[in-house]
Amino acid sequence: QVQLVESGGGFVHDGGSLLLTCAASGSISGINTMGWYRQAPGKQRELVAQIRSGGSANYADSVKGRFTVSRDNARNMVYLQMNSLRPEDTAVYYCNLEVNLLGRIYDYWGQGTQVTVSS
Repeated sequence: QVQLVESGGGFVHDGGSLLLTCAASGSISGINTMGWYRQAPGKQRELVAQIRSGGSANYADSVKGRFTVSRDNARNMVYLQMNSLRPEDTAVYYCNLEVNLLGRIYDYWGQGTQVTVSS
């Protein structure tokens, strides 16, 4: 059983910063990627950033240059440093873990953490 626990969400003003943290626990092996998605009210969940085991990362165009994803492989943790936040970044942010077990892909999700950016 894999569990993901996020922390670090909250309320900030336009231009502020937040650091999201996600800790993965349980029987974990074969990790492909760790990352963050978000879902705003009335919208579909979208990829924000993800990072592979080797360290390469990709970002949504809307957050490039403002957000940085990083991971600690030894501790099975992933971080999202969010700078220059905008009101349109307001959403519930979900930690995601993609695992490859014997050729099958499994996705695990955290419970979500609310990020609210006021104008």
